[in-house]
Amino acid sequence: MKAAPTADRVAAPPPAGWDEARARVYAVGLAAALPTLARPLVDTDGLTLAEPLTTRTDLPAFPTSSVDGWAVRGVGPWRVVGRVLAGNTPAPLTEDGTTVEIATGAMVPEGATAVLRVEESTTTDGLVSGTVRETPEWRQPGEEAYADEELLPVGTPVDPAVIGLAASCGHDTLRVRRAPRAALLVFGDELLTAGPPAAGRVRDALGPAVPGWLRRYGCQVRPADVVGPVADTLSAHVAALRAALTNADLVCTTGGTMRGPVDHLHPALEALGADYVVNTVAVRPGFPMLLARVAGTDGRVRFVAGLPGNPQSAIVALVSLVAPLLAGLQGRPMPVLPQATLAETVPGRGDHTHLALVRLDHAAGTAHPVRHVGSAMLRGLAGADGFAVIRPGTSGKPGDRVSVVPLPLLSGERAS
Repeated sequence: MKAAPTADRVAAPPPAGWDEARARVYAVGLAAALPTLARPLVDTDGLTLAEPLTTRTDLPAFPTSSVDGWAVRGVGPWRVVGRVLAGNTPAPLTEDGTTVEIATGAMVPEGATAVLRVEESTTTDGLVSGTVRETPEWRQPGEEAYADEELLPVGTPVDPAVIGLAASCGHDTLRVRRAPRAALLVFGDELLTAGPPAAGRVRDALGPAVPGWLRRYGCQVRPADVVGPVADTLSAHVAALRAALTNADLVCTTGGTMRGPVDHLHPALEALGADYVVNTVAVRPGFPMLLARVAGTDGRVRFVAGLPGNPQSAIVALVSLVAPLLAGLQGRPMPVLPQATLAETVPGRGDHTHLALVRLDHAAGTAHPVRHVGSAMLRGLAGADGFAVIRPGTSGKPGDRVSVVPLPLLSGERAS
């Protein structure tokens, strides 16, 4: 095993700019995009399209009635010669002055010249009378899409709306990216896993919380994939990382990202032959975050995301590094940050980007800073919608338009 680097032998690298770090981790994630596979529609929710969604036929595939009523031929009154319901193929209307009763969604018979709404018709002695509207009351083939038309591009997240559209196009399966598998290692002998803080030990807040954030980013995280607290020794760190990397595409760790006397993450990564994609980021809070990659025995690259031990800093690392990495691994576009107008002053953090917790008023389009936002605090996070981005060398003033890094939503939710 290689000797662990020491503070007097290895200088800390300069931090990467926040935008640069996001772009860098997205690029390496996209280069290592997860394998594709065909899955039944019911098993694709939350995954990502690996090929464009196209139609197998025109949509609709045949003319369908938009209303309940009468499919008529020629001018009225019309003699009733039958009925057509959805799911049947009707006989053609071959004579003027004839009609068939038709249900919404039913196939319009060949030869029909109009559809008369039932509520605008009268029936007397087997004859139907009424005035048809000028606007056709049926949907034409290809009105929604033509056969083989691309409806959604590669990289589209699959949700129930996409599944329904795919089914309407005639698909039984979709080719999608496999969901990322993630694990979490909690470092720190000082952490308690139950009960209130006491006697110099604090409660682990990240072990229970981070898996939920990862699932919202599309990861699979099993209870067995959450391990810790891991003992504060180099050998324990190496063993835990090696075991977690066996099955996970991404291993997140909490704590140990600095170079203190019991911070073993850096030497453990060295022992595993990892190389850094990002090693510290010029962002506050959360700057001692990192992302490293490890070559697997199967030839696939695995990733280790080092999250700081302070809870809010750890979430900053998640939204800064883990979110764009996972977007790349899933073959999705780089997340585009929405904008909002600051409602109050937000201080800058010198030459670092400041990610400031905010609550969004979606109706007004404004971002309101929240309180209780220290690196070790979670109270502010619990009432926030995301982080306002205050660029290096600036401060945020009321009325300024700023980017906002949203916190991940529940699966299936969309930003308003």
